[in-house]
Amino acid sequence: MSEVFVTLMIGDVVGGVGLRALLAELPTLIGEFRPDLVIVNPENAADGTGTSPRQAEELFAAGADVLTGGNHTLRRTPYHEVLRTNPRALRPANLPAPNAPGSGMVVVPTRAGDAAVINLQGAVFLEASASPFAIIDDLVAEAARRTPRIFVDFHAEATSEKVALGQYLDGRVTALVGTHTHVQTADARILTGGSAYMTDLGMTGPHDSVIGVRTETIVNRFLTGAPGRFEPAEGDVRVQGAVVEWTADGRATGIVRVDRPHG
Repeated sequence: MSEVFVTLMIGDVVGGVGLRALLAELPTLIGEFRPDLVIVNPENAADGTGTSPRQAEELFAAGADVLTGGNHTLRRTPYHEVLRTNPRALRPANLPAPNAPGSGMVVVPTRAGDAAVINLQGAVFLEASASPFAIIDDLVAEAARRTPRIFVDFHAEATSEKVALGQYLDGRVTALVGTHTHVQTADARILTGGSAYMTDLGMTGPHDSVIGVRTETIVNRFLTGAPGRFEPAEGDVRVQGAVVEWTADGRATGIVRVDRPHG
C-alpha cells in the first residue's frame, strides 16, 4: 500500500482574535494530523483586511509552510516587502494590479518530495486581472514540470465558479479548496478524477458575528444603509479548514473538514 501524506489547509484568518486562536491551536493540530505541508490563508488577519509582517512571521514560526492570500492581500503596504522577499508568502496570481509584488505559486519541499501551492482569485463578484480559467492551465503546467503534488487555494465568491474550476482541474491537481466566503461548506470530497475538493474552508475567527464582523455593525448597515467601521467580533472563535490525504504520485485519497472551537 502506498504511503499516505497529509496537508493541513486553514481558512481565512480574521482579526487578531482569529490569529491568536490559530497560533494557540496549531501545535495541537500538527501533533494530531502530523501534516507534511501546512497552508494558511491570513488575508484578513490585520483587523479584517490584509496581513502584517509580524503576523506572517508568527505564522511561519508556528508551523505554516505557505501563506496564501486574496483580494485584501495588498491592503497593508508593509506586507508588500514580505511578498517580495519571501516566496512562501503568496498572493493570487491574477490580482488586478499589474505591478503587484510577489507570486501566485511556490514549490516547497515535503517529506514526499516537492509540492506546489497555487493561489488564484475568482473573477465573479471580484476584480481580477484575468479569468482564473484563462491562466490556470499555464500555472498547473509550470507546477507539473516540477512535481505531481499540486495544491490550489482558489479565493473566490461564487460557489459555481469554485465548483467549475475544481471539476476543470480534476485529475490534474492534488487538491483545490476555496477560501473567501468565511462560511465552511459540507462538500469535502474526492472528485472522480482523483482530486480533493471543498468549496470553502471556512473562517478561522469569531463565528458569533456576520462572517467575522461585529453583528450589530452589519445588521445596522442592512437596516439603514449607513456605513460603519468593520471591526472583528470576538465570540465563538473557531479554527476551520481541511486535512487532505494524498500519495506521492499526487493523487488525493481523502479530505475531511476541520472545525475546532477555541477557548
